[in-house]
Amino acid sequence: MDLEFGKSLDTSKKDSWKTALLLAYQSLGVVYGDLSTSPLYVYKSTFAEDIQHSETNEEIYGVLSFVFWTLTLVPLFKYVFVVLRADDNGEGGTFALYSLICRHAKVSLLPNRQVADEALSTYKLEHHPEKKSSSGVKLYLEEHKVLHTALLILVLLGTCMVIGDGVLTPAISVFSAVSGLELSMSKEHHQFSKEKASWPAGTIQELLWSAITISCCFFWSYLFLFHHVSENDAVIPITCLILVCLFALQHYGTHRVGFFFAPIVLTWLLCISALGLYNIIHWNPHVYQALSPYYMFKFLKKTRKGGWMSLGGILLCITGSEAMFADLGHFSYSAIQTAFTFLVYPALILAYMGQAAYLSQHHHTSYQISFYVSVPESVRWPVLIIAILASVVGSQAIISGTFSIINQSQSLSCFPRVKVIHTSDKIHGQIYIPEINWVLMILCIAVTIGFRDTKHMGNASGLAVMTVMLVTTCLTSLVIILCWHKPPVVALLFLLFFGSIELLYFSASLTKFTEGAWLPILLALFLMTVMFVWHYATIKRYEFDLHNKVSLEWLLALGPSLGIARVPGIGLVFTDLTSGIPANFSRFVTNLPAFHRVLVFVCVKSVTVPFVPPAERYLVGRVGPAAHRSYRCIVRYGYRDVHQDVDSFESELVSKLADFIHYDSHRSQYSPCAEDDVMSHSNESTSECRLSVIGMVAFSGAPAYEIEESVQPASVSVGFSTVESVTDVIEMEPVHAVERRVRFESEDDSESDVQTDMELQLREELQDLLAAQEAGTAFILGHSHVEAKQGSSVLKRVAIDFGYNFLRRNCRGPDVALKVPPVSLLEVGMVYVV
Repeated sequence: MDLEFGKSLDTSKKDSWKTALLLAYQSLGVVYGDLSTSPLYVYKSTFAEDIQHSETNEEIYGVLSFVFWTLTLVPLFKYVFVVLRADDNGEGGTFALYSLICRHAKVSLLPNRQVADEALSTYKLEHHPEKKSSSGVKLYLEEHKVLHTALLILVLLGTCMVIGDGVLTPAISVFSAVSGLELSMSKEHHQFSKEKASWPAGTIQELLWSAITISCCFFWSYLFLFHHVSENDAVIPITCLILVCLFALQHYGTHRVGFFFAPIVLTWLLCISALGLYNIIHWNPHVYQALSPYYMFKFLKKTRKGGWMSLGGILLCITGSEAMFADLGHFSYSAIQTAFTFLVYPALILAYMGQAAYLSQHHHTSYQISFYVSVPESVRWPVLIIAILASVVGSQAIISGTFSIINQSQSLSCFPRVKVIHTSDKIHGQIYIPEINWVLMILCIAVTIGFRDTKHMGNASGLAVMTVMLVTTCLTSLVIILCWHKPPVVALLFLLFFGSIELLYFSASLTKFTEGAWLPILLALFLMTVMFVWHYATIKRYEFDLHNKVSLEWLLALGPSLGIARVPGIGLVFTDLTSGIPANFSRFVTNLPAFHRVLVFVCVKSVTVPFVPPAERYLVGRVGPAAHRSYRCIVRYGYRDVHQDVDSFESELVSKLADFIHYDSHRSQYSPCAEDDVMSHSNESTSECRLSVIGMVAFSGAPAYEIEESVQPASVSVGFSTVESVTDVIEMEPVHAVERRVRFESEDDSESDVQTDMELQLREELQDLLAAQEAGTAFILGHSHVEAKQGSSVLKRVAIDFGYNFLRRNCRGPDVALKVPPVSLLEVGMVYVV
């Protein structure tokens, strides 16, 4: 027995290691594409203007020392050993940190929060709040509302800089890779030569150059902005052509070409490692001595202000480090840690050491410092091709990340609605946003044409990268206190140590404001304005709905005596409210004195968790007595969830209503909805029965409908109150669950001569639901116009009357986001005065 147990344990360990190594290999193409291509432009950006390469080699050794310690302290120590542990159910990124903080402290600004959300299986806390005394930092954050807004602004700043990096990284990566053409196609470096380069006839390089020139001819003539580019400079049009192709292929999804990504990056890493070893051995075997921190101080002592300003180029060696945390959800902590520690980190160090070794023996190239000058001429063309492919892979990763973070922002009501297309049915999270894709393409091409050199692109990219890292450092410090419950001094030491390093680089980047660093600041200000205006107006709309909701007593009083008719069918009234009757429904009934036989108030909301399990997604309850046939359904999604995860929202919702009706019938036999089993509202004289989680539950007894079964993990159905009142929790015993497709059939009356009132009511309610579904479903949505109330400040009037309404008119409507069939849509005009 012991031997068999030992063998099984060894087998499981081997399998886990195999899985970790496989994930580590796959992570190369998704996570490390941007970081691995940084050797293409770090030295070139650093020596662009502020410092010069001299015979003493103090500058090149100092830069190498800075690169080594920056790569060691920030990606390795900060991200791999600390930040990656601050995951949110395996997810990483800025919103994951914000989500963790919001769950451990009441600082969220999201509307329609419910106590029931805290019972989600993914809503886990590091420690139970009752077992840990509240820290002073937590109490201080919760008491001061202005800090809630400041925290959101900090998160939005990091988000906007990630989007800005999505504009800059493809441009600088592809441009730097393609710039090797200038060196590869000429014996002389013609960009720096005063004379026109002469081309050797009949060579392979000439044939390739001719092919590239012909393929770019149409593109060159079409983009009239290229008139200021010299005849010999083919880098800009080729870069733009590659960028156009890259963005044009986005709608196919990365999964179709994703299996190429890891081999390309692996080949690139092995290539730069081999080149680094060759240059070290051949040119300067003693270059390892420059890794000493002494050379950093020597470098700063000699170069002074110029050396400090050149840090804006050195920091580019860590571009892409944030991707290790942002893409954590696609892999695992051990996989990303293994890939970086044992492959990416050593390869980058060897690459930078090799370039420094070559440059330490070639001082005449002081105006031609680039990656390709250290590549032997015999292998320059293969290296060029691999570099271009690797830069495309790195660009693809940041583009996909930009789509993902915009989708998260949209889920948390921080970005206008855009069309989200899911490019893979099998791989979760691979999305494509057409509007954002084409805007990114235009901006990337504009950056390439406008800057036309690595220096300005590097300055812009460096500022965006350091801003994101500073935001991550600040949020991680809060996680250390609020979530990990460490002493504040630990968080303070983390903030001071890594924050001071990043502030040093950030200050150097700010000095480049007029030389390209203004671009990410401008983009961030614009995007933050859009996101904050949208979020602010969304909150104000919710507050208006909350204060103007109609009492449940009013709804129950509607009837033939008031000239109100109930028409066949199902009416789905969409609202942001989790309780009460929305004002848009009262307006609908006032103008059209009729509503559907089955009425469902639907709230589609986001929760501060990455994913909501499908079995816990639907909260269903009654609105009024059973005879009124009115229900409330709250559909909950995480910020990384796919909203269109069912073939038909209508049929899925009806299925959940049928489950709830059957469950409620059995529940009522033991705990009927009485005065002690309701949610009391101060503004309402009548109450709503509490909501229940309706997942894939197998009910006891003979169902009143047929089901087609496939075994699934068991789920639990739980009843919760809303945020206004916490009542008892009802749990159903977990049983073998089924995934059901529902077809309603009435039981034959001859099957049983005696039936209880409960069974008769159950059959009648299910028959009404079936008849209503067959009659058709109408989707009732509010078509809102928001105005600032009289007496508002000029800033508020501009933000609401012009900013928000402009965004609302030019973004996707809620009917598009919810995929509502046009023939089933009923829009109710509403004016919100906020």
